[in-house]
Amino acid sequence: MIERMVPYDIPAERVVLGSLLMEREAIIAVNDKLHPDDFYLEKHGLIYEAIVACFSQRIPPDISTVSSELRRRERIDLVGGVSFLTELIVEVPTAVHVEYYAQTVIMAAIRRRLIAAGGAIAALGFNQQTPLEEALDAAEQQIYAISQQQRGSDFLPISLVAQQYFDAAEGDTDAGLVPTGLIDLDQRLGGGLRAHQLVLIAARPSMGKSGLAMSIAHHLGIKRRRNVAIVSLEMGRHEIMERLIAIHTGINTQEIAQRMKRGDPLIVNALAKIASGAIKIEDNTGISVMDVCSKARRLATREPLDLLIIDYLQLLDSGTDRSQNRNEEVAQISRKLKRLAGELHCPVIALSQLSRAVESRQMKVPQLSDLRDSGSLEQDADIVLFIYRDDAYMPANQPRTNTAEIHVAKQRNGPVGVTTVRFNAPTTHFTNLTNRSQAE
Repeated sequence: MIERMVPYDIPAERVVLGSLLMEREAIIAVNDKLHPDDFYLEKHGLIYEAIVACFSQRIPPDISTVSSELRRRERIDLVGGVSFLTELIVEVPTAVHVEYYAQTVIMAAIRRRLIAAGGAIAALGFNQQTPLEEALDAAEQQIYAISQQQRGSDFLPISLVAQQYFDAAEGDTDAGLVPTGLIDLDQRLGGGLRAHQLVLIAARPSMGKSGLAMSIAHHLGIKRRRNVAIVSLEMGRHEIMERLIAIHTGINTQEIAQRMKRGDPLIVNALAKIASGAIKIEDNTGISVMDVCSKARRLATREPLDLLIIDYLQLLDSGTDRSQNRNEEVAQISRKLKRLAGELHCPVIALSQLSRAVESRQMKVPQLSDLRDSGSLEQDADIVLFIYRDDAYMPANQPRTNTAEIHVAKQRNGPVGVTTVRFNAPTTHFTNLTNRSQAE
């Protein structure tokens, strides 16, 4: 039996390091995709860490500065001293091909991770104590993480994180932010939603949970043409389309179908505009949280997602042990959605019901304790938004304010508070209270 070799390419690793030491600008071409643990030899990874550390401090990485950084870290002897760094430079005639060789190093690293994942997946298959759906989900997570270069078990040096953060901020002050289109709300949220966040939009029935989610989806996916995925377990795709048309045109949702049949140009033009947007819809009502994760991962491999919306959380099946009570099921669902936000590097908005306890109080403004089915929702969510409308409780003969309060009841890294917005009930559209409009 022929023993198979673990994939690696030592000469390519040496060329990359030699190129980075020789040409100060070469690091710019590779630092956003090449990581220390991509190198097969540990000493090569240590040298790359030192190069990135120099670059992040705005120190040109060369043999002198990198050797000083390695001494500061007490690793100069581990890598073979200055003489080894010199060898690396001597071996490389030009740094012009650094990206090619870096890609060779990355591909070999991915293959090694694939081999390791294969062993882990095989172990999942042999373990008959693990429910099949859980095993499949865990196996898919491992493969997806490799395909996206998201190695959850690996550590990134703070120098690389600092450089990535600086590059994002320098290139675009709104980098990584997902605006809702509601200016005052975005300001309260520090500019908008962020990657990795699990965001709950919760309210009692008919308060406008779906309306707020569709308003955000319209702003982001139609106006800004950023990739939005909607998983709807409550509304069908045609109802979602009618909601989007209503938001786009200001026409009552109940009139849209008839006006579409008559060929109303306002509806037809809106339909064309929406069709050119960047929204994907999944309306399978029998879907489980594992199905959601699987479908979202597959979609994200084709085009990075900017936002995932789930309407609504309590309709999701946990896909696991039926002996669990509903609190345990919801807790498991919320944990998986929180992990999914991290995997996809985009915010996940999950709509959620509130308990009937709200209706029994004189003051019907929701509280965190009103989140239905599980206390883990509050724990797992990075942001909790409650919708409250006085209009919903007013007698029919009283005039409406046509406003809604969005209560930021929890924000992991920011303030809580209340934002008042305009609400158009016939179109279920949430807009800014003033005439200001979000820049597109």
